Amino acid sequence: VKWMKAKEIRVTATEELEKKCKDLKEELFKLKFQLSLGQLANTAKIKTIKRNIAVIKTILTERELAKKEG
Repeated sequence: VKWMKAKEIRVTATEELEKKCKDLKEELFKLKFQLSLGQLANTAKIKTIKRNIAVIKTILTERELAKKEG
């Protein structure tokens, strides 16, 4: 899992971002489950996925606000 840059995300379609966000949430759930069982070797993945979800949600919110204003 790599950190996604806001520039990369902004050029992506809204539907694709919503799907990506859902996929990341599922992956985060799996990683948290592995962490609770003590099977997760790389805990930094959790932070990366949380950050990516936050960036995607922020951009989706910006788009929603732009629709309401314009």
